[in-house]
Amino acid sequence: MTESHQPASVIDTKYGGAEGADAMYVKLVSQDDHEFYVKREYALTSGTIKAMLSGPGQFRENETNEVHFREIPSHVLQKVCSYFVYKVRYTNSTSEIPEFPIPPEICLELLMAANFLDC
Repeated sequence: MTESHQPASVIDTKYGGAEGADAMYVKLVSQDDHEFYVKREYALTSGTIKAMLSGPGQFRENETNEVHFREIPSHVLQKVCSYFVYKVRYTNSTSEIPEFPIPPEICLELLMAANFLDC
């Protein structure tokens, strides 16, 4: 049986999936309903997301691994997700750290999102 014909539960188990307490991925949903699947370890770069996903059950997101951002549009959330990867990749790196590119047209929105997300 090829992988494309396996039940979704087998594929989710193999790749970690985005559901359950041990999920490898979380789903971040933007203001305009775009969905971004990000490795949990990357998303935990954000203090806000970490509190939502790691709290003792006080947040619904803790059980669903899905976080909706009503104030963050997709073009900003996409850049935030890229920053999560950048941050994990270069934290404690001994190699030269490249500059993280930020388009000037989203600077203010990105700053507000970073402030809210505590990252």
